[in-house]
Amino acid sequence: MNHTVSAPAKRPGRKPGTPKVPGSGGSRKGKPNKATVEFRTTITKLLEDNSENIAKWVGQVANGVPAVLDAEGKVIHPARPGDPAMALGKLAHLAEFAAPKLSRAEVVGDGGGALTIVVNKLA
Repeated sequence: MNHTVSAPAKRPGRKPGTPKVPGSGGSRKGKPNKATVEFRTTITKLLEDNSENIAKWVGQVANGVPAVLDAEGKVIHPARPGDPAMALGKLAHLAEFAAPKLSRAEVVGDGGGALTIVVNKLA
């Protein structure tokens, strides 16, 4: 019986704990991830191509829809009352996929106190 033990595969890149050297590769700070950009582009195109359907759908959520009946008059799908707040929420939720969320930042002075602004007039 032969048992072979292989050495673990070497991982490319720097060793864990080694600091990154500026200019040694990788993405620039602030550059969006390629997959994120492609996803947002795809979602934006999907929303643009279906803008009429989305407007109709949001209108149905806001205004409600009547009951759907079969040929015999039996209710297949019950009526739904309108809910404008829910329609706005759904539209806002869709918008998050096309536009990035804006972060909130608080600007404070030294020690978390009031911010002091000094304006110097140049001659």
